[in-house]
Amino acid sequence: MQRAILFFIIGTTASFVANYYFFGSQEWKLDLYYSIAFGLGWGLSYFVDHPEWPLFKKLGISFLGIALLVGVGLLLFDFVLAVPAIIKFSTVFVAYYLIASFKASKSLRQ
Repeated sequence: MQRAILFFIIGTTASFVANYYFFGSQEWKLDLYYSIAFGLGWGLSYFVDHPEWPLFKKLGISFLGIALLVGVGLLLFDFVLAVPAIIKFSTVFVAYYLIASFKASKSLRQ
């Protein structure tokens, strides 16, 4: 759990710095929201990376992350601005498991 939180913090910080300072900021609140989506993707993907867990449990937790992002995005912004956060989250989730697929254990935890 501590490493998942660490992945979330590092992913969020790195993404915010890159978006805000290097890629052109839209607005700091929106950059922070997108960065949290990026960090949440890394943190949750590491958290559910248990080979013994069934797929439906992993998918359920990832869908909770998506629901959280949609809910916060709709409260703070509109739907059009919330969609890129979901895409960032999903892309990071897939990238994590693509990287893990190159290992024999199919997990980055081991």
